[in-house]
Amino acid sequence: MLPDDSKPFYVVCDASDFAIGCALMQFDDEGHERVVSYQSRQMKPAEHNYPVHDKELLAMRYALIEFRVYLLGEQSLAVYTDHASLRSAMKSPHLSQRMARWLSFFAEYNFVVHYKSGKNNILADALSRRPDYDPRVVLGRQEIDDEDTSEEYCAVCAVSGVNLTSVSPEMDLRDQIAAAYPDDAVYANILAYLRSPSDETLGALSLNTRNQIDSYHLDGDLLCYNIDRFDAPRVVVPNDDDLGARIIHEFHDSPMGAHLGRVKTFAAVSRDFYWPRMYKWIRKWVCACATCQRVKPSKSSPALLHPLPIATEAWRSVSMDFVFGLSPDADGRNGVMVFVDRFTKMVHSTPVSDTVIAAETAAHFVDCVFRHHGLPESIVSDRDPRFTSWTALFQHLGTKLSMSTAVHPETDGQTERVNRVLEDVLRSCATSFTTWSTFYPLPSLHSTTRSTRRRR
Repeated sequence: MLPDDSKPFYVVCDASDFAIGCALMQFDDEGHERVVSYQSRQMKPAEHNYPVHDKELLAMRYALIEFRVYLLGEQSLAVYTDHASLRSAMKSPHLSQRMARWLSFFAEYNFVVHYKSGKNNILADALSRRPDYDPRVVLGRQEIDDEDTSEEYCAVCAVSGVNLTSVSPEMDLRDQIAAAYPDDAVYANILAYLRSPSDETLGALSLNTRNQIDSYHLDGDLLCYNIDRFDAPRVVVPNDDDLGARIIHEFHDSPMGAHLGRVKTFAAVSRDFYWPRMYKWIRKWVCACATCQRVKPSKSSPALLHPLPIATEAWRSVSMDFVFGLSPDADGRNGVMVFVDRFTKMVHSTPVSDTVIAAETAAHFVDCVFRHHGLPESIVSDRDPRFTSWTALFQHLGTKLSMSTAVHPETDGQTERVNRVLEDVLRSCATSFTTWSTFYPLPSLHSTTRSTRRRR
C-alpha cells in the first residue's frame, strides 16, 4: 500500500546466517497489516562472523537506515524482532565497540523494541532467507542400482589417462588490498592504531588523520571508511597503481562495466571502494580509454561557431534572403526578396515568385542595391541555389559571397529577423490576400533613423 502519514509506521526485521531483511508496515482502515516497502540484502563477509545478537541488531539498523525518510521524527515507533534480548540492548552496561558506534545512530529514533516469535515474524524471516542469497550449494545424490541394466544410466568402465593442467589463479582482490596496506605509510599507521589503540600508535597519525579516525574501522583484514555514520562502509584502497587499475578495469573496461562515462564509473566504484582523489584517477582513466575514444561519438562540435565580423561602413556588407509562402498577388508573386545593410540595418525588398531563377535574382540585386549604393565588399546569404550560383560572378567582380552554415539560419539572424517583421507588417496592412505586394515598400524602414530612405 502507499504510505499514509496520518497513521503510525512500524518495522519488522530479522537476520539469518547469510542475509538480513526488513519491511515497513502500516495498518489499513480495516485493521489489516499492509506492507509499505520491503528491503533485504546479503551479509558482507565480515558480517558473517558477527554473533547472533549483533546480526539481529544489524538487521534493525539496516531497517532504520532504509526507511529513514518515513521513520525519523516518529513520536512512537515500534520495531519487531524475534530476538528477545534486543529489548534491553540499548540499556546494557557492557557494550562492544560496534554496539557503541551504533548507539549514537539509534539515539536519533524514538522507538521501542518488541519481541515477535519467529513463527509470527514470517515476512521478515522470508526476506532474510531468500534462496538466491544463500551462498551454500546443496547437491543431491542419486543412488544407482548396480543390478539395473536399463539404458537410463551409463557408467565409465575404464579411463586410459588424464591430462592435468596447472592453474595459478590471480590473488583475490581483498587479499591483494590487505597485502598492500603495509606499503602505504598512512594506512599502515591507521591499521596499527585500530588494532592496538594507544598513545604511541595515536602519535604516529597526522593531525588530519586523527580528526578523521572515527570514519575508519576494521572489517577483518580490511580497512573500511565511512563518510558519515549513515554511509555504507567502503573498502580503503592503499596507494598502489596496480590495485587502482585492476579495480577500475573491472568497473569500466569489463563487459559488466560497459565502458560508461566517468561520472557513472565513479558512482559504481565509490559504492564499494575509497581512496583519495579517486574521481580524478577515474577521469584520467576514462579519457585515456582507447575503446571509448574509438567507439563513442564526440559530444563537441567539429569547430567553434564564430559570429560574423561587425560591419564598419554603410552598404559595405549586405545580407540577403527570401521570404516565401505568402498568398499569390495579382501577378502570381508569392514571396519577397530582402536586402539588409548590416551596418545601418536599412532594408530594401522586392516581390518575387518562388520560381525565380539565379539570373532574375541577380537583376533584383542590381536594381535594389547596386543601383543605389554600389557594389558591397561582402554579401551574406544562405545556401539557396539561386545564391550559390553567384560565386564565380562575385569573384570576378572582386566582392565576397559568404554562405551561412548549413541548417543553421542563426548565422544570418539579422535578415531572418527582418523577414519576420516584414511578414507581420504585410499581413497587417494587406486588405486582401492578393494586395500585399502593393504595400511592400512601406515596411522598408531604416532601423536607425526610423524612416524610409526617401525621407530626409
